[in-house]
Amino acid sequence: MTIQVEVSIQDCFGDKFELENSENNSNKDNIIKSSPLGIDYQLNQTEWEHWFQIWLNHLHPYLPTASSYELSLRLTDNTEIEILNTQYRSQNQPTDVLAFATLEVDCPQPPEEFSAESLYLGDIVISVETAYHQAQQQGHSLKIELGWLATHGLLHLLGWDHPDDQSLTEMLDQQRILLEIVDLRV
Repeated sequence: MTIQVEVSIQDCFGDKFELENSENNSNKDNIIKSSPLGIDYQLNQTEWEHWFQIWLNHLHPYLPTASSYELSLRLTDNTEIEILNTQYRSQNQPTDVLAFATLEVDCPQPPEEFSAESLYLGDIVISVETAYHQAQQQGHSLKIELGWLATHGLLHLLGWDHPDDQSLTEMLDQQRILLEIVDLRV
């Protein structure tokens, strides 16, 4: 069974991003070339959707039954993510990734509630600025770091959490597996 996923990609920089070959590509496939932060990276919506589809197929046992799945991914900077982190987590500092799940883990819904409809899983917000610095510290590409943070956010949308060392280790191991199945290595 192949799981269908639709990913809505947003960036906080609006039209400030330069789009490569914009007249030759559809809006969906425009490649984000560089941000006003001076950080260059190349990921397009098709690639993000491909990654999330593969990841959700792999995570099928953790998914509520639905005909398809949707999620939102917002690529932002430290200023915006700090505002969100302060507002929703009472932590007045930037962070790398936030996840806002739409499903309550402790309140499961009957499978028939979702089986015929597309299910909105929630929102993932990633600071490209923090991801860039973390990638430099870890000695790998920004693409790998963005994938790492996206998998972390996705697992949170599906109810994973890391309140202790054992659950954190399990979550990090699952993130490594998810990256490997899209040919990214940490």
